[in-house]
Amino acid sequence: MDIEKAGSRREEEEPIVQKPKLDKGKGKAHVFAPPTNYSRIMEKHKQEKVSMPGWKRGVAIFDFVLRLIAAITAMAAAAKMATTEETLPFFTQFLQFSADYTDLPTLSSFVVVNSIVGGYLTLSLPFSIVCIIRPLAVPPRLFLILCDTAMMGLTMIAASASAAIVYLAHNGNSSSNWLPVCQQFGDFCQGTSGAVVASFIAAALLMVLVILSAFALKRST
Repeated sequence: MDIEKAGSRREEEEPIVQKPKLDKGKGKAHVFAPPTNYSRIMEKHKQEKVSMPGWKRGVAIFDFVLRLIAAITAMAAAAKMATTEETLPFFTQFLQFSADYTDLPTLSSFVVVNSIVGGYLTLSLPFSIVCIIRPLAVPPRLFLILCDTAMMGLTMIAASASAAIVYLAHNGNSSSNWLPVCQQFGDFCQGTSGAVVASFIAAALLMVLVILSAFALKRST
């Protein structure tokens, strides 16, 4: 009795080991061995995991630099347009000839839009810093690409409309009896032209930011 109890107790204490099933036809066990290049595949996979945050962090740093330059450019365009005015030295008893951005609603809208875009780009810098710290994070980059696309569209619209007004101020339009005014208001036209060029540069930088964010999101999915 003691021998039987000891035997049963030993069977309970010993772990159960499943033996491989033998093929009755050939007398061989089915063993699933890893492929010969298994270690090479795993090493390559580890290297990809290590290198991915590196280039994504580089893209995020480049995004931060471009975002800062675009913010400065957009605010400079708004400031240049808002401070551009000219008053002719001659005047009559009832008239004084002057030119200011508030005389044209298109140029007023230009100042408002570029101010909004410059403010947005400044406020988006913390999100770009988050992308530098956490290069694999998707939500902040998705937020940036959506807002950058909207701001790029607004900047292009404002810059294109203002460019048409500046072109008419330089060359006029004989069919609609619009005379060129830049011969008299040369400083005003020069200032508005510089502001429009700066706004187009800001729009181009926003386009590059959208492409960078899209590339980073595509590689992370």
